Order: sequence, then C-alpha cells, then structure tokens
Amino acid sequence: MIGYLRDDNGVPYDAGTFDLDAYLSRINPRLLESSEGRRVLTRLDPLLWAIMYVPHLLKSPDGQLTFGDVHLELYRDALELVREPGPQESRRAYVAPRGSGKSTTLFLAIPLWAAAHGWIRFVAAFSSSATQAQDHLAGLRRELQTNKLLRADYPELATPARKMNGTPVADSQSMLHTKSGFSFAARGIDTEVLGLVDPENRRPDMLLLDDIEGEEGAGYSAYQAKKRLITVLDGIMPMNDRAHLRLIGTVNLPNGILHQCVKAVTEPGPPAPWITEQKIQVTYFPPLVDQPDGTRRSLWPGRWSTEHLESIAHTRAFAKSFKNMPVNEDGDYWTPEDFAYGDVQASKVLLQIDPAVTDKRTSDFHALAVVAFEPGRDGRLPRCAVRYARAYRMSPEKLRTKVLEILQTFPEIGAVRIEVNQGGQTWRAVLHDLPVRLLVHTESAPKKVRATWLLNHYQRGRVLHAVPLPEAEEQMTAFPDVLNDDLIDAIGAGVRFFLDRQRPKAGATTTSYVKGAA
Repeated sequence: MIGYLRDDNGVPYDAGTFDLDAYLSRINPRLLESSEGRRVLTRLDPLLWAIMYVPHLLKSPDGQLTFGDVHLELYRDALELVREPGPQESRRAYVAPRGSGKSTTLFLAIPLWAAAHGWIRFVAAFSSSATQAQDHLAGLRRELQTNKLLRADYPELATPARKMNGTPVADSQSMLHTKSGFSFAARGIDTEVLGLVDPENRRPDMLLLDDIEGEEGAGYSAYQAKKRLITVLDGIMPMNDRAHLRLIGTVNLPNGILHQCVKAVTEPGPPAPWITEQKIQVTYFPPLVDQPDGTRRSLWPGRWSTEHLESIAHTRAFAKSFKNMPVNEDGDYWTPEDFAYGDVQASKVLLQIDPAVTDKRTSDFHALAVVAFEPGRDGRLPRCAVRYARAYRMSPEKLRTKVLEILQTFPEIGAVRIEVNQGGQTWRAVLHDLPVRLLVHTESAPKKVRATWLLNHYQRGRVLHAVPLPEAEEQMTAFPDVLNDDLIDAIGAGVRFFLDRQRPKAGATTTSYVKGAA
C-alpha cells in the first residue's frame, strides 16, 4: 500500500512521471479473463478498477486515456478507505482547477470501487444544491444499471434492495440502497441532515462535499460562506467523526471556505482555525507545476498543454478558475489598476536576481527580473519597464545556466546584479565568467518599506510591464499575505537601482554602472 502509485524510491507519480503503459504492463492478462481475477487485481487498486470498469468516464472526446495530478492523488489517497479510521483521522480537502476531473473521480469512480469491494457501506454526498448532488447519484445509478461488466462482476451491488412486496427499499433521487448493502445519499448542503441514516440504520462512513459554495455575484456572499462553514462543522461532520471526509472544489469566493484551504498551503502563518481543529489535510493543485530544472509543466498535459496555460496565465479568469487565487481587487498594496503595460526606449537593461537563502528550503526561490531603464526627457521623469520576471526553485549551479539562457534571450542586458546580504564571494564564484558585468549589493530596509517604495513608482506611472507578468502581479496584489514575495524583491531592487540612486557622498564608494556595461 505504501508504494501505490509511487516509484521505487517512494516518490508519488504525477502527470509528468506516470507511465500508463508501464503501469498496465505489470498485470497478468490471464487474471483479466475471469470475474474473480478482475476482483483480485482491483481490490487494492482503485485506478485499475476505474480503467477496467468505467473507462468511458475517463477518456477524452478523442478517445485518449490520460491522467493528471488530481486523478493520481485522489486514487492514491483512496487506499485510506480500506480501513476504518479513528476520530477525525481521515479528513482531506482538495482544491483544483475546473475541469480537472475531480468530481468524476471522487464522486463516481472511487465510491463505485469502494462499494464494489465492501470498503465503504454508506456514502453521504453534499453539493451547493440538491440538484447537483442528485446528479452525482444519477450518474452512479446509471453505471449500476447499464454497465455490463460491472453488473456481471458485482451483481448484488448493481441490484436495488427490495422489500418483500418487490418494491425498492430506497431508490429515489436522493437515496440509493442496493442488495449488497451499499447506500448512497445525495443532499444539498443546506438540507436538514440531522439524524441521517440509511435503510439499515447506519450513519455514513464516507462524507463527500463537492463544490459546496455558490458563485460570487450570484447571491453567495462572505456572510453566507460563514453560515455554510457552520453547517459543515456543526451539521455534517458530527454525523460520524470516524467517517472518511473528502472536501473538494474550486474557489468561487475570495476568503470563502475553499479559498481558506488554498491559503493554508500558499500563505505564511497558521491556517484558518477550523482547518487545524478539524484535522483536515489540504492538497492544493496549481495548474502550472514548477519543475526541478526551472521549467513548468501542466498539471494535466492530456487536457491542457503547458503552452496553452502559460498563454492565459495573465488573465483574471486563470487566477480564479485555474489557480484558485482570485485577484484581490482591494489589496493592501497593489491592485490590478496599478499595472500599466508598455515598454521603454531603454538606455540600460539589467538582470536583477533575488537569490534563495538556501537551496535546501523548499519555500525558497531564486527570483530573476529583467528591468529596462529609460532616462527622463522632454519633461518626463525617468521610467522602467519590467520585461521578464520569473521565480525558480533550483540549485545555485543551475541558476548560472538559467542566467546564461536569459542573457541569450535578452541580448540587450548589460549587467547582472544580485543581492548578497551574506556570501558575496560565494555568488561571485557561482556566477563566474558571465559575458556581462556582475554587480553585488546588500539590502537593509525592511521588506514592507521596500514594497512601499516600489508601489509608489508604480502608482506614479514610472514602472511598466512590457508583457503581462502573472506570477509577479499575483504576488503584488496578495502582498503582504503571500508565501513567496521573491519577485517583488527582485523587481524592486532593479527599479530602485535606476530610479532611487543617490549621488555618492564624499568618501563613499560605489560600484559604477558605466555605459557599455549595460
């Protein structure tokens, strides 16, 4: 079980490393020829069960069978269902982009697998509306009624339980009870659920909550989000504190329930108290995943190419529906209106680096920004344009390779500048033999003070973005409540170098940025 959907070193497979052909090649084809063999193969393999019994739910319109990060994580975590948990022991929340396959996996494939093998006896599913929850039940019922292989291998699961007079025990829009003893209840999140039991008088041993929040602007507000959270905490979770709980969805409302889950992973400081108190493990799926080599990949290449996601990454729709980080329209520092787009007629161009404190801390990134400078002329103040801003998690050695790539992409760069509050000589050794001059500097002003200086330049129209910079703009609109602010530091240092330089005092020493060096 420990190695399920993991490589030989125990590292979980993701969309970039999972090989479907290799996964299927380990199966003895003779076992596929009998019901008993298929049941044995899939008993502890929910992904194989889904491929075998409900492939039509997994395939794309063109017939391709691919898996993304969300699928693999959900199937991997599904093995928790094979044992009865202790109080508050199996509680998970997942926040993922729209269309990433989360509902099909968690509300159809996994419950059917768990029911087929007897791991789960009673599922209670909740959605923002009763209709949405009932749609999940209708899909599950449809499989039990029409799926020939499933009906052949699990006949009692596929047959409704009946009373002595032949009528179904429970076969309505909101409740299903089968001959095998499996029950599935579908309810709207605000439906009265106190005392909910199945026809065998059992409480749910699995609680599913799918997109339980309404859309912002469609009658769902912060006040309603607070009430809905109370419903979850005081009405649904107490139904069975030993039930497997799965909360999944996409952020609809800033600072709503799902957004609080995202913040628990992406922002510094403790999570919302209810997440800690209820012992909920949160998994957040970014649409673009940073790779060790500094590149990014799609969380589901079979559905969205990396190129496509990067092409829309600057949009507000991407921030909300894909990243699950709605743009802060009323930020403490930057707001979307502070960003102006355009380039400058540059006389100097700088590659500014804000290095990671250490490559061993997973939260640290090397931030790189290309900042172009245009001197003041005709009564206009000097300006800067940020032509590039990206953050990478990589070793110092790989950082040099990335710097060389950027220098080749932007041949107008005349110098590389890096902050070295400690280890200046180390960075000179790492970034050796660059084709342009290497400058080093230190920073002493507090982070919020530096952010305020930079914001002032933005609001005075003295900093432009040559192209949309989604990562940097996201950090700015979220600041200071953001886990990583490296790009703010890098851009700020580059802008200050050009716009805030003071004439040296007598006796002071400076590092000149001479014509030709940039």
